[in-house]
Amino acid sequence: MAIGERIHHFRLLRGFTQKYLGQQLGFSESQADVRIAQYEKGARSPKENYLNALADIFEISPHALAVPDIDSYVGLMHTLFTLEDLYGLHIGEIDGELCLRLDKSKGTTYLSMFDMFHAWQEQAEKLKSGEITQEEYDQWRYNYPKNDK
Repeated sequence: MAIGERIHHFRLLRGFTQKYLGQQLGFSESQADVRIAQYEKGARSPKENYLNALADIFEISPHALAVPDIDSYVGLMHTLFTLEDLYGLHIGEIDGELCLRLDKSKGTTYLSMFDMFHAWQEQAEKLKSGEITQEEYDQWRYNYPKNDK
C-alpha cells in the first residue's frame, strides 16, 4: 500500500475530512483539501516533516504511513499490519504455535487469498515430501502466478 493510500486509510479511520487534516498540517483553508487529495492520489508525496506531522495527528508511528521496508523487522511488522488492514490477515495461536489466518468474513478477498495460500501450501508440502526440489519450489515461487496450475 502506497503512502497516499495509508494517509487515506488513517484519515478515514480517524473520521477526518481532507480539509481538516490539511489545516492541521498548516495548509491554508483554500489549499488544505487539495494538498491532502494530492497526497492520497499519489500526485505528491509528503516531505518527511509532513509525514512525521501526519503520524502525530493520527497518533501512530511514522512507520505505519511509510511504504514498509521488509528488510527490517519493524518494516516487516508494518507490512503484516497492512495485510491485516487490506486482506483480513490476522495472527492467532493454534496448539501453542503462532499462526497467520484469513478472516472468512472478508468474502471474495478471503476466497482469493485462500486459493493463493492453498497453492503455496501445496508446493511447500511437495518440497517437504521430496516430490519437488528446492530449485523447482523456487522456480514456482519466483514465477507465481504464471506457473500456478
